[in-house]
Amino acid sequence: MVEARSAEFAQLCDGRAEVEAAIDRVVWYAGWADKLAQVLGSSNPVAGPYFNFTVPEPTGVVAVLAPDEPTLLGLVSRIVPALTGGNTVIAVASEVRPLAAIELAEAIATSDVPAGAVNLLTGSRGELAPWLAAHMDVNAIDLAGADGDSPELERAAAANVKRVVHGRADSQSPWEIAAFLELKTVWHPVGQ
Repeated sequence: MVEARSAEFAQLCDGRAEVEAAIDRVVWYAGWADKLAQVLGSSNPVAGPYFNFTVPEPTGVVAVLAPDEPTLLGLVSRIVPALTGGNTVIAVASEVRPLAAIELAEAIATSDVPAGAVNLLTGSRGELAPWLAAHMDVNAIDLAGADGDSPELERAAAANVKRVVHGRADSQSPWEIAAFLELKTVWHPVGQ
């Protein structure tokens, strides 16, 4: 959907190169969606009549404070890892340049991404971020675009034991996905 609207995105961003990089980033992360359990999970050796497995599971609801630059690529780079891990995302768009986020919201709404999986908010980051950091139903927060507000947001997140991620706008790694996953260990008796 982003590729079909690349001309519109190029006008709202820093040109076609940023749009193509954002499309490539989505495709790259999509390739990891079916490989996470094999890479991050394991079958653990134990002494005794048990199987022990570690399996990655989504954290839940992830709040993302998108960086201001690069407008589209920064937003995509923070949303897609959380989404690839199976989480629901609430993203606060760049306050300075929100038009690319609005166009992305339209593209997501007309795609096959389930409704409500990605929620893009525009507005004052200073007003929205404290609410997301303190909200009991938000399980993790990515402070990539928090700037100087990080210590206050970290304290608000700590009050309800929320995972805090300090993402980077230019990062592309499977470990970016892992930051939004819980590793669950399951014990199962042998022969039952």
